[in-house]
Amino acid sequence: MYNLKIISSTVRPGRKGPMIARWIEEKAKQDGNFNVEILDLGEINLPMMNEAFHPMMKKYEHDYTKNWSAKIEEADAFIFVTAEYDYNYPAPLRNAIEYLMHEWAYKAAGIVSYGGVSAGTRAANSLKADLATMSIVPLSQGVNFPMFAQFINDKNEFVPNETSHKAAETMLRELIRWTKGLKIIKENK
Repeated sequence: MYNLKIISSTVRPGRKGPMIARWIEEKAKQDGNFNVEILDLGEINLPMMNEAFHPMMKKYEHDYTKNWSAKIEEADAFIFVTAEYDYNYPAPLRNAIEYLMHEWAYKAAGIVSYGGVSAGTRAANSLKADLATMSIVPLSQGVNFPMFAQFINDKNEFVPNETSHKAAETMLRELIRWTKGLKIIKENK
């Protein structure tokens, strides 16, 4: 089994990211290839980057950075759940990524994006470019929710359609494939 970290990126009051993260968590557990853990940036609450040394040095001074480092280091793969804010992914996610460097490398990442008419795809594309600079392999397969509020029922439950379930299954198949391959690369670096 591989360690999958699902990172929920939104932190503002009223956010919907955690319910989408729980949905993809269940899909990943059903897949059976991953030990799954959600890392909710709204709960982790990293301050704006305030470490004195560059992340390349791994000389972390703060306990929250050390804890964040340990969680990311133990991951074999990621799924980022991101909203789209102002044509991009949320600043807390950018901040969380930039806290670290080596811990991210040689791991695959799927992206679940949501938003209005664009389904968060502009945020996902921007995130893919930034992940690649950290030596993360972002998958081309992802899950995108346009007008995502349509998938929230009267009981405030996230209920995606069959197309979304199939997209998630495809992404998870690719994620396990890339995770297996990158594990070999990571061990031989």
